[in-house]
Amino acid sequence: MRVAALIVAAGRGRRALQSAGTAAPSDSGADETPKQYRQIGGAPMLSHAIKAFSAHEAVTDVLVVIHEGDQERYDGIAAGLEGALDKLRPAVVGGSHRQDSVRSGLEALAADAPDQVLIHDAARPFVDAALIQRVVESLKTTMGALPCLPVTDTLKRSKNGIVTETVDRAGLWRAQTPQGFRFQDILDAHRAAVGLSMNFTDDASIAEWYGLPVAQVEGSEANQKVTTNEDFVLAEARLTGTTRLDGLRVGSGYDVHAFGDGDAVVLGGVSIPHDKALSGHSDADVVLHALTDALLGAIGDGDIGMHFPPSDAQWAGADSAVFITEALRRVTERGGRVINADVTILCEAPKIGPHRDAMRSRIAELLGVTLDRIGVKATTQEGLGAIGRGEGIAAMATVTISLM
Repeated sequence: MRVAALIVAAGRGRRALQSAGTAAPSDSGADETPKQYRQIGGAPMLSHAIKAFSAHEAVTDVLVVIHEGDQERYDGIAAGLEGALDKLRPAVVGGSHRQDSVRSGLEALAADAPDQVLIHDAARPFVDAALIQRVVESLKTTMGALPCLPVTDTLKRSKNGIVTETVDRAGLWRAQTPQGFRFQDILDAHRAAVGLSMNFTDDASIAEWYGLPVAQVEGSEANQKVTTNEDFVLAEARLTGTTRLDGLRVGSGYDVHAFGDGDAVVLGGVSIPHDKALSGHSDADVVLHALTDALLGAIGDGDIGMHFPPSDAQWAGADSAVFITEALRRVTERGGRVINADVTILCEAPKIGPHRDAMRSRIAELLGVTLDRIGVKATTQEGLGAIGRGEGIAAMATVTISLM
């Protein structure tokens, strides 16, 4: 019985280079190494999957599907894989979509076809021998085998940012790889699916469409997919037993503005009715100004005054969201993403409590993170100093970013 492992490593992994909601840079100085070639535990992520399948006694062949521009990167990995070379076939070039890449790999294997094939994503470096064995064992009695884990979180459906219903999670499972099949069956299914407009997100979905029964086998919580920069930090910690503190940066910011004439203040992107307004060249939002400085400080890129000087007329009355957006772009260019932000507002009035959640929501939206990663607090100065006398408002901000 010959069992081939087909490892798909032809993607670009763009999400690992960006923060949520932002585009990955194409001409920046950020490290744009595709994620499968980035280091985890002192070795490229792809190498971990190759070693796992090569070391398994049931696996007779290992074939990796790569991007057309990655041959040199791949050759560097393969040359250092002692003990894996006997099973490792020459890599083949994939296509523009995962489905095309898998089919390219299957066609390459067809010249000397195995009995079974295990199709695995290179972004899952923690596949272990026990999981591989469960899939192989299942294929003795089934045409397809899919490792799954139960969905344990409550599921919601939303529209335009508003939750519309709770989805029943009974019978729902999270699919993993490797997904195993009898070789000729899955090759025939992929060939039949060429040219269809259907969105096949994995090989089990192609098998289902083709009419191949796919059995469920027990997955592994350890077999997590590495997608974002934060995933890389966690993966590094798991493999080395330490936290990659060198990939974490902390920045702080402070801003203060005096009161002037007006009927509202803008704090954290939220307009709050008040008998005065804050005086400044832009909208004088001390919260977003402090956050901007914190973002810039985390990457050592100057301050808000350097990038948005008050002497420049274009910033007169500007919405401070533009400052946050530009600072976040600079973070993203360096391969960073925001982990969390915390703000303290110093003022006697207005009351911050009623507007706290609105500010948190707006800041979370601007930074591309979930609400639970944003803190907004307020305190008075107990009548001390200019803030205590009600002459203005100040804000302090701290931001943590992952910079890989």
